[in-house]
Amino acid sequence: MSTPFPKDFLWGGAIAANQAEGAYNEDGKGLAVTDFMEHGTVDTRKAGFTFTLKDDVYYPRHTAIDFYHRYKEDIALFAQMGFRVLRLSIAWSRIFRNGDDTQPNEKGLAFYENVFKECRKHGIQPLVTISHFEMPVNLVTKYNGWGNYETIGFFERYVQTIFTRYKDLVKYWIVFNEINAGVNDLKGNWPICCHTGMVLSEGCNRFQSIYQAIHHQFVAVAHTVKLCHDVIPDGKVGAMIAHIPMYPRTCDPDDIFYAFRSERNRGLLFLDVQANGEYPYYFEAYLSHQNVELDRRPEDLAKIKQNTVDFVAFSYYMSMAGSAHPEKYPKGEGNIFSGIKNPYLTASDWGWEIDPVGLRYSLNFLYDRYKKPLFIVENGFGAHDTIDADGAIRDDYRIDYLQKHLTEVGKALADGVDLMGYCTWGPIDIVSAGSGEMKKRYGFIYVDKDNDGNGTLERKIKQSFHWYRRIIATNGECLEQEE
Repeated sequence: MSTPFPKDFLWGGAIAANQAEGAYNEDGKGLAVTDFMEHGTVDTRKAGFTFTLKDDVYYPRHTAIDFYHRYKEDIALFAQMGFRVLRLSIAWSRIFRNGDDTQPNEKGLAFYENVFKECRKHGIQPLVTISHFEMPVNLVTKYNGWGNYETIGFFERYVQTIFTRYKDLVKYWIVFNEINAGVNDLKGNWPICCHTGMVLSEGCNRFQSIYQAIHHQFVAVAHTVKLCHDVIPDGKVGAMIAHIPMYPRTCDPDDIFYAFRSERNRGLLFLDVQANGEYPYYFEAYLSHQNVELDRRPEDLAKIKQNTVDFVAFSYYMSMAGSAHPEKYPKGEGNIFSGIKNPYLTASDWGWEIDPVGLRYSLNFLYDRYKKPLFIVENGFGAHDTIDADGAIRDDYRIDYLQKHLTEVGKALADGVDLMGYCTWGPIDIVSAGSGEMKKRYGFIYVDKDNDGNGTLERKIKQSFHWYRRIIATNGECLEQEE
């Protein structure tokens, strides 16, 4: 059977500015919330946190893997694999130092222009995330981040600036990385909400505050879509969520409805608004149940309705199981969304349950629901990689993971799903988003750096590099041969 992958399928990989660039205070860049994330901490939500850099603390993102100075070398390696697309993000504080500045930082604008030109020189399309968990600190401390309606205007100025500058270089855009991650801030009593950039006082209505901020982000998405279509007529804007499908643990009707409702509230709501242009009925009932009434201006709701996204993007690493009676089962591990353990699946060293068929299911489910082109913009396997005595890095476990997932992608294409492309997460080793560690490696390219920041930053090709190059060169045909 011939490969179902279309000839123009966008094969590539994805990185984020705060996990790769480094150069946190060079060439006019301002401080972002990620610049304060210490090694070994999950995020900036711990008790007593303040936006203060300490002399005796290691901040992994300050140097990361130094993509800022080594991007030509790294993009050349991506080109050797045959990349057709590279997803990367722009650091907002590299363009507008404080977020509310009236004039952009020219050195920041020039850096990304050079990066995008380097990509295009190698035949690689940039897919750019506009906001990837790195809000300028000034917008948090002065305006309370996305909790303030005024932030929409600052974001619109930023978007207008980058669209105008890069309109001839970038055609594919994502507004917010994993916008649904904001619901994680509903848990606990931490003062800093990383995903919405808010500082919440003790005793406040967290549901009210966080969903109001999320609404402001939805308005910002609508403004971004309108700006893109005006400034870049052939440009495309996508919504992006972390998609972790939840299966009912049993066929108990209570488990089935629990999983169904959980998946809507954790992720589908965020696509329903951006792809369909309006809040779904179930969200209104959810707000009422939480005694929450959002300030949603009629003109903003009209903007959301008129400016829906062009495609639906998502990350996929794992699935999870859920039950209306979770106390009966062992708890799952892994991501910010966990659930309970699925006895039919194995897990990675970090507790992420490995479910290739879940990717095929997700593709069919999302395409059936939204009927818009889909884009897998993150998928990958974090693992402890070691260098053998002969200097080789034999990461056959990563090849096995990706092989099985891409085989299911091929099946979804044969099912009739409209899929634009596929990006592995971290095609080069980067700093972990959650803990700042380097030992959780995703890349086809090894970077000589350890958890404490030691190393030469030398790049070294892994076994999986050659495997992915073959996948791209054959446009997925070799997947059938290796099944």
